[in-house]
This record gives sequence, structure tokens and C-alpha cells, in this order.
Amino acid sequence: MSGSPRICSLLPSATEILADLGLTGRLVGRSAECDWPPAVSSLPVVTAARLDTLELASAEIDGAVRAALAEGRSLYALDQQLIEELAPDVIVTQDLCTVCAVSSGEVRAICDLDAEVISLDPHTIEEIEQTVLQLAHHFDVAKRGRQVVQRMQETIATASRAVTDLRPRRVVVLEWLDPPFLAGHWLPEIVAAAGGIDLLGQAGRPSRASTWDEVLDAEPELVVLAPCGFDAARTTNEADRLGLPTRFAAAGVASFAVDANAYFSRPSPRVADGVAQLAGLFHPRPAAPHALQHALLRLGSR
Repeated sequence: MSGSPRICSLLPSATEILADLGLTGRLVGRSAECDWPPAVSSLPVVTAARLDTLELASAEIDGAVRAALAEGRSLYALDQQLIEELAPDVIVTQDLCTVCAVSSGEVRAICDLDAEVISLDPHTIEEIEQTVLQLAHHFDVAKRGRQVVQRMQETIATASRAVTDLRPRRVVVLEWLDPPFLAGHWLPEIVAAAGGIDLLGQAGRPSRASTWDEVLDAEPELVVLAPCGFDAARTTNEADRLGLPTRFAAAGVASFAVDANAYFSRPSPRVADGVAQLAGLFHPRPAAPHALQHALLRLGSR
């Protein structure tokens, strides 16, 4: 795309990708969930979740989301007037998950704009890389896109080489806690690249509801708690509320909370850092990266 198009990003992962491509200056609007890099916090918020989940427990969030979807209610409010005032040339959103952001259909139905709508819907690490290249090509920064993807691939390859000759750890990753949801999409790939085997997750497929009996019957060595949208501290608080440290300790299973919001839930370049973090968790080394020390919390260690 020639010129300097004005971009609204309704998707946190897209905002991260655009920033990595050097396009932060072209952003004119964002969703309330777009919080990285910090510089985007000054942008106008054009969409936000209708449900304030900050003080809600996992089960309450799950119940509210299910009720809204059953009634056909959108989970997000779109500020049509503000978007029209911002007059973007391009709006970037997704159709992968009805819970994660405004869909492209909703944008087209609500906004009477002469703007191009781009939907990003990756299911795997390779497809995440392809979305980087897609946006880079679209905004005429193809070289920068190749550089971003190369950094991702090098980070993942370095982590994988460090654990390639070590015994894979038996792992269960959970994308939600109450009820527990098993990992899907790119998360089982992250586990494999980090030197683990996700015993219950399905790569490239949506996450699915499970039970604690199914989780423990799989006999994992480690359980990684990565609830979508939560950081490590909030995940640890929720795990404590549910009594998970005691449950896992009784089963002889190590359990860790990760910053899913930053490194695992979003299909952005930072999933490569997630691979490096899990590689250090599965196969600890004396000189763990500084980022690893702050991104993981062992349950029951406080």
C-alpha cells in the first residue's frame, strides 16, 4: 500500500506486529486490550470489552462469556463515531476467536467507512510468521517483515538446539482454569520446540474444555497455567483461590504460572520468547535469561 495509510488496530497481536514493523506512527486507534508496546497507550481506544473482567474469577468470566454468546450478544463495544472521526484507511482485526476481539463482520456491519478491513487468523507458529509477512507486504515494509520473522525463527531455533538431546518433559498446558481448558493452536508447538510433549493439547486446533481428573490422569511432570489474557501474577492468585498448588503438590506435579498475555495467548512475534521461556523451565540452566526469571512463577512458592 503506497502513501502513509492511517491504521486502526482492534487486535493486540496486530498492534504488536505493526510496532515490530516500525509502523507505530501510522496507528490512529486501538482496542483497550492493545497494551504493547507501551507507546500505544496514548492512542484513542475505539473498542473495548463490554464485560469488565478485572475483578472476576475464571468461572465468572466463563459464565458471562457463555451467556453473551448464547444470546447472540457481542462481547465488544465499537465506538463507531470515534472510528469515523479518526478516518482510518485500514482496520485490522480477526475472525479466529469470538472472545478475543471484534470480528471483521462486526466491523463491516457497524462502521460505514471506506476503509479496508484486514482479518488475521493464524492457528500455528508458521501462520503467525505469515501474518507478519502479510502485513509487511501490505504496508510496503517487506524487508522489515522478513527481519522480524528471522528473529522469531532464530530465537526458537536457539532454544530448541539447547534442549534437542534432552529427554522431553511430559507437560499439560492450560489456557483457562475454571473450567480447565487444554491448549490448542500454536501452544502445543511452543511446548514441542521448548523440549516438551503437550500430553493433551492439539496443535492447530481450538482449545477444549477438560476436567482436573483428565489433567492429572495424563500423569504430567509439569502443568503450565497460561490462561488467556492473564499475566503470571493474576494466574497465581487465581490458582491459589482454586486450591491448585495443593492439588498439584498432592499429585507430585510441578506447576507454574506464566505471563500468557504477553508471550503465549497472542499470535505475535513474542511467542518466540515464550519458546525460550519454556525451554528454560523444562530444562533449567544456571544462567536463565533475565526475562525468564520474571515471566514464570512456581505455584506455592510465595
